[in-house]
Amino acid sequence: MSAVPADATGQHADATGQHAGSRWSAVAAYALVAAATQLLWLSFAGVSTVAAGHYGVSETAIGWLAQVFPLLYVVLAVPAGLVLDRWFRGGLLAGAGLTAAGAVLRLAGDDFLWVLAGQAMVAVAQPLVLNAVIGVTGRYLAAPDRPAGIAIGTAGTISGMVLAFVLAAVFPEAGDLTTMLGIGAAFAIAAAVALGVALRVPGRQPHTRPPAGLGALRIAWADRFVRRLCVLVFLPFGTFIALTTFAQPLLEPAGVSGATASVLLLINVVAGVIGCAVVPVIAARRRIELTMLVVGVSVAAAGCAVLAAAPGAASGFTVLLLIGFLLLPTLPVVLALTERRAGPAEGTAAGLIWLSGNLGGLVVATVVGLLVDHPAVAFLVMAAGALAALPLVGLLRPFLRARLGG
Repeated sequence: MSAVPADATGQHADATGQHAGSRWSAVAAYALVAAATQLLWLSFAGVSTVAAGHYGVSETAIGWLAQVFPLLYVVLAVPAGLVLDRWFRGGLLAGAGLTAAGAVLRLAGDDFLWVLAGQAMVAVAQPLVLNAVIGVTGRYLAAPDRPAGIAIGTAGTISGMVLAFVLAAVFPEAGDLTTMLGIGAAFAIAAAVALGVALRVPGRQPHTRPPAGLGALRIAWADRFVRRLCVLVFLPFGTFIALTTFAQPLLEPAGVSGATASVLLLINVVAGVIGCAVVPVIAARRRIELTMLVVGVSVAAAGCAVLAAAPGAASGFTVLLLIGFLLLPTLPVVLALTERRAGPAEGTAAGLIWLSGNLGGLVVATVVGLLVDHPAVAFLVMAAGALAALPLVGLLRPFLRARLGG
């Protein structure tokens, strides 16, 4: 029997092109758990008014059921990364278990405080799950498969947002809330079980533990390439979060109804799922990661400028579709670049990337929120924020050439 030839990286592929040691079941199960976190995060986004009436609280209070997620992520991103770098399987499984437990806790009583407690538990778990995307691919996939694995994990994450919007559309009434929460709990439990089964055997890829304590943070933050990636994602993802948060009120003066805006946002997220599954893989294979970053950021800036000049349903559809397909995939592209550099500090490095994106969302969304009565100005602010990231992309090129072989 002839030996299986090795590819350019030294990894061996079987007759189907799969590389030896890659266990895709772990990535698939991880994607389900990541989707569960986003499903639970946005459970009430489409039924805020109904939920407020049902629980006897204000819509602002219902908003906190979602706002608790980015706020806790900012606080817990780095600690969660340190946990994953030292105890990866235990940390990730704890995140999956807490996600399922929080989903169940929301059903403990038909009361706002129970729901808030469940949301807070899931928000604590979320950094342990999302920060693990690099770690799960690094431990369970051969090196050539990792960009595709990160793309699948990220696409799975965003697909949870799609599922949240769909459930809100299918169960829009107050009497449907318990059913909707029950479906979310069932999904989270099934995903946690699937991950537990998939991770029962350690990954076959070599991995070095970072030093104890804050060693992983020192390693990650000492890398100027990682720091520049953090700065890069701050404004574009802040722009994306602000756009999805305020698209409806900003487009309303142009005659775009709330129902139409909801459809546009759903199209935006569906396009993001498809883009995250496809664009990063192509970028990695053709070594055009920086080109795709430039394209994504440029499209976001141009799209927001178009909405400032000519807001409407047609322009909103085109812009949100393109931004979803081309801007959202820049996240897995950045994470794949991080994976190639982070080494033993991959969880902490991923945490820094997610932390920067969430901080950008809080800052840009806050500014845009203050301008919600001036749509053109708000869209131009978002365009400027995305455009400001372009020079940062060029600063990455020397690092890719010198150390990543790009």
